[in-house]
Amino acid sequence: MDEKRVLKEFSDAGALLEGHFVLSSGLHSSKYLQCARALMDAERAARLCSALAEKVSAEISEQIDLVVSPAMGGVIVGYEMGRQLSVPGIFLERVEGEFILRRGFDIPEGTRCLMVEDIVTTGLSSREAIGVIRAIGGNVVGAACLIDRSNGTAEIGVKLVSLAKLAIPTFDADKLPPELAAIPAIKPGSRGLK
Repeated sequence: MDEKRVLKEFSDAGALLEGHFVLSSGLHSSKYLQCARALMDAERAARLCSALAEKVSAEISEQIDLVVSPAMGGVIVGYEMGRQLSVPGIFLERVEGEFILRRGFDIPEGTRCLMVEDIVTTGLSSREAIGVIRAIGGNVVGAACLIDRSNGTAEIGVKLVSLAKLAIPTFDADKLPPELAAIPAIKPGSRGLK
C-alpha cells in the first residue's frame, strides 16, 4: 500500500482534518490525523495493519514475540498488528503521567518486542514506551506506526517503520503563523485541551 492509498484511507474515513489543532505533544498544527476514525472500521484497520505488518516483516529482521503499544492511541493498531504478526499484543497505560503495565500484562525478560503507535509526531511517547519496555526487561527490536508525522526526523532510539511519512509543519504556541493564530485551537485527541 503506497502513501497515497494510505492517505486516501484516512480521507475516506473522515480522519484527515484541517483547522487549528493542539497535538498531544503540545505543538500546534493546521492538520490533524484522527486515527480512531480510520480504525473504527475493522476492515480498514485490517487493510492498514496488514500493509504495515508486511513492511515490518520486510524491514525488521529479528523475530517479534510481542507487540506493545502505548494507550490510548496505540491500543487498536497494536492489537491488530499483533493479530497480523500472529503474536500477542498488550498495552501500556498512563498512571499519574507515567506509562505502566496493568491488567495482568507482563513482559518476560528478553522478550523481543515491537512497539507500535498510531501516529508519531515528536517521538516523545514512543521513547517513553520503549524506555518502560526496556526497564521491565523487554528487548525492543523495532517500532512501527501508521503515520510518521515527523517525515522521518523523530528519533526514538530504534528503527521506525511507517506506512506513510508526512511533512506537516508544527509550531510552538508562541510561534504560530498569523493564519493559524486567527483560528481557535481545538484538541481532538484523548487528553483534551488544557
